[in-house]
Amino acid sequence: MAFTHRKIINDPVHGFITINDPLIFALIAHPYYQRLRRIQQMALAQLVYPGAVHTRMHHSLGAYHLMCNAIAELRDKGIEITNEEAQAAKAAILLHDIGHGPFSHALENVLLKGVSHEDLSLLIMQKLNEAPQENLKGKLELAIQIFTNKYPKTFLHQLISGQLDVDRLDYLSRDSFFTGVSEGVVGYERILKMLTVHNNELVVEEKGINSVEKFLLSRRLMYWQVYQHKTVVASENMLVKIVERAQYLYQQNDEAVKSSEVLNYFLGEFTGKLSEINLSFYCQLDDTDILYAIKQWQHHSDPVLSLLCQRLLNRNGYKCSMQSNPITAEQWDTAYAQTKAAFPLNDKDLSFLCFKGTASNTLYKNDAETIKILLKSGKISSISQIPDTIINESLSAPVKKFYICLLKALPPSLNN
Repeated sequence: MAFTHRKIINDPVHGFITINDPLIFALIAHPYYQRLRRIQQMALAQLVYPGAVHTRMHHSLGAYHLMCNAIAELRDKGIEITNEEAQAAKAAILLHDIGHGPFSHALENVLLKGVSHEDLSLLIMQKLNEAPQENLKGKLELAIQIFTNKYPKTFLHQLISGQLDVDRLDYLSRDSFFTGVSEGVVGYERILKMLTVHNNELVVEEKGINSVEKFLLSRRLMYWQVYQHKTVVASENMLVKIVERAQYLYQQNDEAVKSSEVLNYFLGEFTGKLSEINLSFYCQLDDTDILYAIKQWQHHSDPVLSLLCQRLLNRNGYKCSMQSNPITAEQWDTAYAQTKAAFPLNDKDLSFLCFKGTASNTLYKNDAETIKILLKSGKISSISQIPDTIINESLSAPVKKFYICLLKALPPSLNN
């Protein structure tokens, strides 16, 4: 009997998203995928932009929708994409972020040091491909090949992971929508219309250059105005310091820091080797585990852990100073002395209350993944080599900023 079920999802960014493939239905229904409902796309950016409460599930469905549109456009231009390849590319983009842990990038490499969400996404895809369910077992072989760039049609992988992929097209549009920051608005529909394939690589038709330039500039503006806003940096660093302090106390056999069995595993029992990870535990872990623990830890006897948890819950976080030049010794000494005066603790404890770091962003990378333009003459050129474009060598250089985060004493009226 043929599969005829069809579902329409009303998305606030893209409008109606159609699901009409049995494999996609099976993936969305799986508990590993449903976990993405409980992981926020933008971690703690909501402390600055209250509307930024969308989830990884929102984003993955949006990226899936754009992949459907991209494949349809390429087929209209005579690019051969079989039904099996189209299904695999859609499955791969749907699952591209399934490996994200609690609070997305904010806690990446903290709960699982040295393990990227891409590695975990691949591991989960492989696990799903081995699932006993008939509608999943062996159905993701081609999707995994495309995801890992081991399939001959390179352009399918570039749609998932590249400098102009549907992942970025969705998250810029989505994050802009939910934060209300109009600088992130990109003309993703026109960019998709301008895509084509040349020598097995994804390229953009020359008349789409301006849309691509706007996309690249939007990325930089969103990075510094939203993703690396100084209050977002301060808040997400506080989340990191809370988890690191809890891990430290766990290693000291502090029974009071223990929370759920799942979180305990990642606080002190995980070996650090991807091959030895308890994937069943990982696929139960989400934002709620961390939030529940933080609400518990605000009453912990450890003064540093309880202080940080109380401050994060009440949005009384670090003061963050960000600048273009490296932090001077005088600036650091002043900040550290100010923190020590407010909180007379030892140096190890103070390292959780006062620290420095860097943030960097590159507008455009002149590397193997360069955005290529199909000129009207039929020749191919990197966008940075085309005269009169804004993407040049200077804009390809990384922008780095330096910051100090420190905790200040609260006025008596705000103390518990």
